[in-house]
Amino acid sequence: MASRLLTLLMVVTVLGGVWQVGSVGRILAKAWLAQQLLERAWQRTLEGERHVRPWPWADTWPMAELLVPRLGIRQIILSGDSGRVLAFAPGYSEASAEPGTRGISVISGHRDTSFRFLKELQSGDTIELRNPTERFIYTVSERAVVDQRYFQINPQLDETEMTEAHLMLVTCYPFDALKPGGDERYLVLARIKSH
Repeated sequence: MASRLLTLLMVVTVLGGVWQVGSVGRILAKAWLAQQLLERAWQRTLEGERHVRPWPWADTWPMAELLVPRLGIRQIILSGDSGRVLAFAPGYSEASAEPGTRGISVISGHRDTSFRFLKELQSGDTIELRNPTERFIYTVSERAVVDQRYFQINPQLDETEMTEAHLMLVTCYPFDALKPGGDERYLVLARIKSH
């Protein structure tokens, strides 16, 4: 009787392990496929198409490419910054300034995936932001941790308050938190250098 129980327990344990490995494999396969579809949509965007949705039901599209040469980072930036968008790639806040224009262009990403590299950025690092027709080069000027309950990003500052283009990258903080969300945000502010 004990041997049958032990055998049953082993079979259940093995099946549970196979189930878990299969679940992880499915998630990784979906992430890989999403990245392939995003790349294809970005290439079509570079060829002149507008608002190319990576899959038919997507409520977003690639609008830029972000590069950090020192770290070897290249990421497609999607239009919008809802949770659905950020699940696939960093997202541009449409309430913020257009890249390259006076004000602050805000791009958000998850701390444990697309924006994990933010902790590696240093003052003076170069960040490139490319859309289909222009390239903007920014230099990292500030990094800060803020409490979102008391800190508001106002990307629509008027011309008397901000006379040049800035880029702000935003993610949750701390980077190694076990629980997602929280009130702290890690900000990287970069000033435009050229375009």
